[in-house]
Amino acid sequence: MDFLGHIYFSNNDIKLMYANLFGDFVKGKNFSMYTAEIQKGITLHRHLDNHIDHHPIVLELTRFLYPKLPKVSAIAVDIYFDHLLAKNWKQFHPLKLDDFLNDFESYPISLGEFNNTDFETIIQRMNKGKWLHHSATHYGLEKSLNGVSALLSFPNKLTKAFGTFIENEKYISEIFFAYMKEAIPYFSAYHQYNEQKSQLE
Repeated sequence: MDFLGHIYFSNNDIKLMYANLFGDFVKGKNFSMYTAEIQKGITLHRHLDNHIDHHPIVLELTRFLYPKLPKVSAIAVDIYFDHLLAKNWKQFHPLKLDDFLNDFESYPISLGEFNNTDFETIIQRMNKGKWLHHSATHYGLEKSLNGVSALLSFPNKLTKAFGTFIENEKYISEIFFAYMKEAIPYFSAYHQYNEQKSQLE
């Protein structure tokens, strides 16, 4: 999952959404210098990444796409799933996508507490530019794929991933819905367990 997926699986907790996204900017195993809330988000981010990266049906899709998208098929799947989540949002959340994102973007988060200028810059640009509001469109999907391609440090075919999606949308969508059917109750239980654990501490 990309930005929207990480936000979605943050249990409707906006502070956790930001902390979850921050997980992409943290390296190593020691993140004890951050607040408990930020640590919770980093842990969730890594748990999400690990869950989707090792899920059998997602691995099947990644292998299927690899010949056309060598080295970047897993990255493409993350972006494809964000697009499909946005496109089918009303099946997964009671709020309209724009309302959900407006609540996220307008939340008075203190980005300075993350002490990371790269994270602060990307969040400010994302919110100001309303990037995630375009996730459901082909325009937004292609822009995301091309943008990530430009950020990678090696030559890649991610710019071809939009055409690959169009050619295989039915199959990719089937995998997406199958994954979501399992992931939603899985992460609901994950959050419930962590809430109960924190109450006992």
